[in-house]
Amino acid sequence: MFSHVCIGTRDFERALAFYRPLLALLGVTERFCDPARPWAGWQSSPGPRPLLLLGAPFEGEHEPGNGQMVALLAATRVQVDQAHALALAQGGRCEGPPGLRPQYHAHYYGAYFRDPDGNKLCVACHEAE
Repeated sequence: MFSHVCIGTRDFERALAFYRPLLALLGVTERFCDPARPWAGWQSSPGPRPLLLLGAPFEGEHEPGNGQMVALLAATRVQVDQAHALALAQGGRCEGPPGLRPQYHAHYYGAYFRDPDGNKLCVACHEAE
């Protein structure tokens, strides 16, 4: 369905320091990083797409959007807990602690946070415990 998702940043180095360990924890492979541009990309497995891209917007200053969120997939509920804790330790802001959210479906376990630029993210596991 998706080719790529772009997340904007005002401070590429700070954002890279936030996203690298978060995506590594979730087992997502970094495909490239070009600080001169600046942008970086991570790819899904097993295929080359979709990509998650991080970079400075072409149009100038970045502002996070209201109602926009990127949800990252976790294999386990423990990964959701770990990702949320890591995000907060890396300068993120809690938007909803890890937990079941049965209003979405019986096994939905997610956590919500904002990155240092204010972009809203979710890490979710859809598997039964």
